[in-house]
Amino acid sequence: MSLSLHYALCLSNWRAHEFSVSLSIPAHQSDTLRLSLPSWIPGSYMVRDFAKSIVSISACTDDNHQPLTIEQKDKQTWLLHTSGEACVVTYTVYANDLSIRSAFINHEYAFINGTSAFLQVSSFEQLPHSLAVSVPQDDAHLSEWQSYTSMPIAREDSQNKPIQKKEASENRTWHYRCDNYDDFIDHPLFIGIADTHAFEVNGVSFTLLFSGNNNIDYARITDDLTPICKHHLDLFGAPHPIDSYLFMTLLADNGFGGLEHKHSTALLYPRYDLPLIGESDIKTDSYITFLSLCSHEFFHTWHVKRIKPEVMVYPDLSKETYTNQLWIYEGFTSFYDDVTLARSGVIAPQKYLDIVAQNVSRLLQNAGRMKQSAAESSFNAWTKFYKQDASATNNIVSYYTKGGIVALGLDILLRQKSAGEVSLDNVMQLLWQHYGIAESGTPDDVIQTLCKAHFNIDVSEYLNAVVYGTEDVALEALMPLIGAKYETRARTSMEDKGGLSTKPQVVNQLGATVKPASLGVTVAQVFEGLAAMQSGLLLNDVIIAMDGNVVNQAKLQRLLDSAISDEVTLSVIRDGKLLSLALPVIKARKEMAFFTITDEAKMKEWLDVN
Repeated sequence: MSLSLHYALCLSNWRAHEFSVSLSIPAHQSDTLRLSLPSWIPGSYMVRDFAKSIVSISACTDDNHQPLTIEQKDKQTWLLHTSGEACVVTYTVYANDLSIRSAFINHEYAFINGTSAFLQVSSFEQLPHSLAVSVPQDDAHLSEWQSYTSMPIAREDSQNKPIQKKEASENRTWHYRCDNYDDFIDHPLFIGIADTHAFEVNGVSFTLLFSGNNNIDYARITDDLTPICKHHLDLFGAPHPIDSYLFMTLLADNGFGGLEHKHSTALLYPRYDLPLIGESDIKTDSYITFLSLCSHEFFHTWHVKRIKPEVMVYPDLSKETYTNQLWIYEGFTSFYDDVTLARSGVIAPQKYLDIVAQNVSRLLQNAGRMKQSAAESSFNAWTKFYKQDASATNNIVSYYTKGGIVALGLDILLRQKSAGEVSLDNVMQLLWQHYGIAESGTPDDVIQTLCKAHFNIDVSEYLNAVVYGTEDVALEALMPLIGAKYETRARTSMEDKGGLSTKPQVVNQLGATVKPASLGVTVAQVFEGLAAMQSGLLLNDVIIAMDGNVVNQAKLQRLLDSAISDEVTLSVIRDGKLLSLALPVIKARKEMAFFTITDEAKMKEWLDVN
């Protein structure tokens, strides 16, 4: 029998948010083995130190259960002294992080990423890894729990199915198997109560999984996701890198997120933002956002999980891995997640333009876009993007948001320079053919190189300006080429996100974002160079009055708009003290973007909508 590692994961104590893992290691030639847990999970560029959740760890020989010495070397590494004998390592993990990046257990389900659960064993990384998942037989609360994952089932007659349900066994154990460690940790596990719904597109089997038992309209979600999935499958072409795919959604009262895997995605979404059975078929903004999130993560099946930067082909999961290419990967995906909804007819063209306008509006409000380039944002994702503080809007730019607008501009530019023969779709197909299929990794200049070599189009000036420099994408000049006009306006309220609107615009601008407080409003952000910063208003100040009038969020803006002098007085509580600040009255900036369709035929042609 060939050598392999075997892991047994048991939901040993869900009430304490704990699961246990038993790792069986066969006899080997080394006296000492190095065990480690990743410090970050691919697709989420922040060191999370998953090993901090290991509560206890011990080891013994496999034959006579004699204790072995296991020595911790650093925050995530242990040395196991084995003298080459077969052994078993047992450890307990605390799982109470409700996110799609770690591990979480409650009364309804357990969600576990491999990076939070499975120790890596040095020199065994390329050997097969098998897994048995079980729930205690004597816990009646878990009697209906089942196991779901995209991990291949460990049966010789089975195919790679998207889920595995309860097997006909009394011990309620599910068995899986992967070829190596990297693949092993790329299949998140869901064990618990869930609703599932299956559908098929272009020969690929899809499964929707939602935690709990719900009244969600799965048929409607399937109808909307089908053309979205078909778009991505058609774009990259056959043969597809997958034959099955699992959309795994954790429902919560609040929360948002998505993380891509090769054969699945893990999503976190508010349960009541999804359509319920019996409701009208109007697509709410929150439901459109969910469809866009699904589109985004499924697009990563090709673009991130297989097409990836050179340094991400074999990343060191023990420390940061730096690249300035995230604007290509998250940015381009952010373009395709929304435009696919319009291309497939799930949303109208004007709705799509409103979504783009909201993204542009976020950039226009962000002074950081003039200080940090999209490439620099990519490189500093580990700290400046993933560990943002209140100054972020004034000092950094999002490689997601700026990258998505860069992709939009690049698509239009390619079409213009090729008389409509070349688009960003062709670039994506080249990326897949040259780098994705072989997973060989892209160099930093891959976009300009492909465009020049295959289309004889030089896009270096454009990329130097908007990616490696801090210039805005010239939407005023580019959007008319696809039948749309780009304009800006003042905001209509503090809650305004941008897009086409007929509501009256504010007259004067505070220059800060605020949130309701028990009395007045609390300052959440202060924008560089505007009235709030000029007045000396600081983060977490509580504004209780303007010119002696007690305020709430709506009244604050109304009083500011009706000011007849050049200055008003804010009554502010800061650190338990009452202050009076002089706020200059400054006309509102036009920082909300919006688009209007000027040529429907051009817009439909660009979207390829019949």
